[in-house]
Amino acid sequence: MSPPHRNIHKYTWTSPDGKTNSQIDHILIERRRHSSILDIRSFRGAECDTDHYLVVAKLKERLTVRKQTAQKFDGERLNLRKLNVLGVKEKYQIEITNRFAALENLNRDENVNRAWENVIENSKTSAKENLGLHEWKQHKSWFDKKKV
Repeated sequence: MSPPHRNIHKYTWTSPDGKTNSQIDHILIERRRHSSILDIRSFRGAECDTDHYLVVAKLKERLTVRKQTAQKFDGERLNLRKLNVLGVKEKYQIEITNRFAALENLNRDENVNRAWENVIENSKTSAKENLGLHEWKQHKSWFDKKKV
């Protein structure tokens, strides 16, 4: 934590008569990044051809490395809430039962890995057909460029 700033480093504007100082310039930042601000101050010596002072913020940037997982997420998420609907749930159960009954009739000498791939493929296919995919919410941007 740095020591508090002197008042001349807190003001961002001085009136033309030089007697009135005010802090009227601010820095906008997303709420989730507010903890990364280390220091904010104004610099009176920066010549910007204005009666406002230059406002500068020091930020602490956190970089993260994404862990590579053995199983990659394909970006498709099933709409599992449809399982609460009785008709959809029963239809899904019947289709899964039929698909696995068909798997039992396949050749018993088949490779174990291929049989497992068939189980996964049948489960995903029947879930997509009966439940559908979850629709992602579109979040509004925190900054509106039209109003600036």
